[in-house]
Parts: sequence; structure tokens; C-alpha cells
Amino acid sequence: MTDLADLSITEAGRQLRSGDISAVDLWEATVTRLAYTEPHLHAFLQVDRISARAGAHAADAAFKAGEDAGPLQGIPIALKDNMCTKGLATTASSKMLEGWVPPYDGTAVAKLRSCGTVFVGKTNLDEFAMGSSTENSAFGTTRNPWNTDRVPGGSSGGSAASVAAGAAFGAFGSDTGGSIRQPAAFCGVIGMKPTYGLVSRYGLIAFASSLDQIGPFARSVEDATLLLGAVAGQDIRDATSYRGEYPKLDDGLNLGVKGLRIGIVKELMVDEIDVEIRDATLAMADKLSDAGAEVVEVGLPSSEYALSAYYIIAPAECSANLARFDGVRYGNRVDGATTEEMMGKTRAAGFGPEVIRRILLGTYALSAGYYDAFYGQAQRVRTLVRRDFAKAYEQTDVLISPTTPSTAFAVGAKSDDPMAMYYSDVCTIPSNLAGDPSISIPISLDSQGLPVGFQVMAPALAESMLFRVAAEVERLAEFSDRPALAVSKEAV
Repeated sequence: MTDLADLSITEAGRQLRSGDISAVDLWEATVTRLAYTEPHLHAFLQVDRISARAGAHAADAAFKAGEDAGPLQGIPIALKDNMCTKGLATTASSKMLEGWVPPYDGTAVAKLRSCGTVFVGKTNLDEFAMGSSTENSAFGTTRNPWNTDRVPGGSSGGSAASVAAGAAFGAFGSDTGGSIRQPAAFCGVIGMKPTYGLVSRYGLIAFASSLDQIGPFARSVEDATLLLGAVAGQDIRDATSYRGEYPKLDDGLNLGVKGLRIGIVKELMVDEIDVEIRDATLAMADKLSDAGAEVVEVGLPSSEYALSAYYIIAPAECSANLARFDGVRYGNRVDGATTEEMMGKTRAAGFGPEVIRRILLGTYALSAGYYDAFYGQAQRVRTLVRRDFAKAYEQTDVLISPTTPSTAFAVGAKSDDPMAMYYSDVCTIPSNLAGDPSISIPISLDSQGLPVGFQVMAPALAESMLFRVAAEVERLAEFSDRPALAVSKEAV
């Protein structure tokens, strides 16, 4: 008999509506799973047991009264701890915000609440979403459910690990340079970044405002469409929110790829990509070809500069966004004899080393005399990247590549080498600069038993096409492996 914690959202919803199970049953299965996975993973910064149980009872009462708020009613979902939740502490994994309880819900959170979602709790992340391993949290490292000596990826590593371990049926994270897709690849789950502006950023603690985007983690592509559909749409409180009708997401899930033209990005298949990942990506490209797609090689020549441009633009925006945490207006305060001393002590005590590194880098890039040489040049590269994507999509329906250059690396392996850590996002950053949607799907395990992610990218607002191809990749991969930690508590 399948453990309830391992059901897909789709199947759990079907059983809830047939009366075979209750929302309280789902919550209790989640609590049981949390009891033996969380001590090994530290995926959550807090589990909101009292509110979650009350939410499960409320969902059951609504079902009994014939009220149905949609496919997420009664489903336990986790939230990255940089999304504001009314009455529940939100820290962004930083000492700067330790103990802060928002007086409001972010728009995505409010939409999920209106769907009758049961919130499991807030998941761990790299501080202010800056990192690629979830080792930069001020409250401890999250571990990978497939091998607890490995990182789960970052910065949304807690959300990815919670879904992989069955401690949540789905989760939400934020993606600035790959922070949903990279941990999804490392943890063997689906991770999706939507078109910039499709999901409101109101209530998301800002890292780099022109790049940040909220997106879902799930254990199936169909579940990912349900999660994204619940939070997408215009929001008058976010000036960058897309104002048109958002695309229907699940139109093409069963259409396959016959007749589609799929481009494999040659610049993302370079020698630096692990040979097992490159071979798995090419094997999947062959399967898509056998399924009726025309797979062609395409170039994104400016993508070789994307990583460098990103690490100018993102720190520049973070240095501006995090300037508000000065001990006066926002965040905790450390007293000093003067205002300047107070601000200095506050920031030294509140920010971790990776955040400080990026603030200094961004401040330097924006400083007088260097602005055009660094920030201006990076923005010109961004324009070239967008043009390359637009040109590629004139010839193809979607693009494909590995999600990451390696599978999950060991905890501590790259902590002292920021450039090696930044390179973890080399395959994901280009679509962030373009503002287009992209998704990671697990397709196999490497020789060490770690998941391999496969990335699909699509033009802006082509989420339906993205999910169509992702569903076919999922079907062709037949990836059904689960981490031992999620399968049996005797395995730990």
C-alpha cells in the first residue's frame, strides 16, 4: 500500500474528493514522514504544526459542506522562508531578520491560502537566496535526501529536499539565477521558473528584482502545472506583474512532441559538463527525436558571458535592495555610539559572509568611475543574451540542455571557492537574463546514485509548450526512483 505522503497532488486530490482519505490523513502522513526525515535533512526552519492541523480540519469541513476551492484544497505545501507569511516568522535565513513576523501575506501566499492549502512550514535557504548549496543559511545547512553527505543545491534547497523526501506534496521557491531548477536537479524533483512577471513578487524578500521569480517544486509535471496555476496572474501591488491573460498551463500535457522542433544548446554541452550528464542529456535528445520531434543543434553565442554578466547585475541589485537593512527602518539593530557605528555593527552582525561579498561586489560595480565598465557592460551582455534566445526561438519551439554541470557535490566541497560555486548555475542563468520560463526534470541517476536533471527552456509566456515537452521528457525518462530516506525510516 502506498504511503499517503508519497501520493502525487493529483492523486491525493482525487482521493480527497472521493472521500477515501481526509486532509487530516494527509497531514498526519506528512507529520510521520517529517519525524524521521527532518533530523537528517534540516529542510525546514519551522514546521507550523498547530496551524497546519487546523487548516487540514478546515479543508475537511469545506469538503463536507460541498465547498471546493480547487486542486490544492487540503494539500500540505511548503514555502521557502523568503516569502512573507502573516503571523509566521520569515527570516530569509538571516540573523538580520531573525524573529521577524510579517503582518501580511505575500500575494502568492495569499492565493494559496484562498485555495485551502495546508502550509507545512517555512523551508531553509541560502541567506537572502544567495547561494547554490543551502550551506549559506545562518541557521544551518540542509542535506540532500539522496545522500546526506551531499548538498541539496540552492538557494531553494530546503523546498527541493522537502518534496523529494515526501515531507511536503509540493513546495514553492524563488529563482534568481537557477535557485529552483538547480536544487530540483540535485534532489530529483521537478522545479520550474515561470516567465518573469507571471507570478507576483509582492511579499517576496528581494534579492535581485529584475531576476527574482517565484515558482513550484513537485514530484510530477502535472502537479507543477497545478501549483503554478494557483499563484499565476496579475497583481496591482507588483508593477512588474504581467497584465494580460496568463496562458493555460495543462493544454498540451498529453500531446507528445511529434512535429515539434527542439534545439539543443551547443554552448551548454561543453567539456566542463560532467560526461555522465552530457551522455544522459544526449540520450534523452535521441528519445525525443524517436518520439517525433526534430532535434537540431542551436547556438546561444552570448551565453558564455552570461555567468559573468549575472554576477555583476545580481550583486548590483542586491546591494541596492539590502541597503534598507540598516538597523533604522528594517531588520534587527545593534546599538552604537553614532548612527554610522550602529549601522556598521548591525550589518556586520546581521549579514553572513556570502551576502557581504555580494553587497561589496555590487557596490563596487555601481560606484562612480566603474558603472559603465562593469554594470553597463553587463546590461549590454544581457541584451545580447535576449537577442540570442529570440533568434533561437525563430527556429525552434523549445531549447534543451543539462540543468547543472554536475550532480550534487559534497557538503563543504566548494565553500572556499566562490567561483566554483557560482559555476553551478552556468546552465540556468541564461534564461533568467532572458526572462523566459524553464524547467528541470529528473531523467536518471549517475553512477553514484545521484539524480541528473534535464532542462527545457521556452519563449516568454509559452508555459503550455514548456509543460508539454516536460511531460514527454518525464514519460520517456520513466524516472521513478526515490531517495532511500523517503522510502523507509529503516534506511537511515
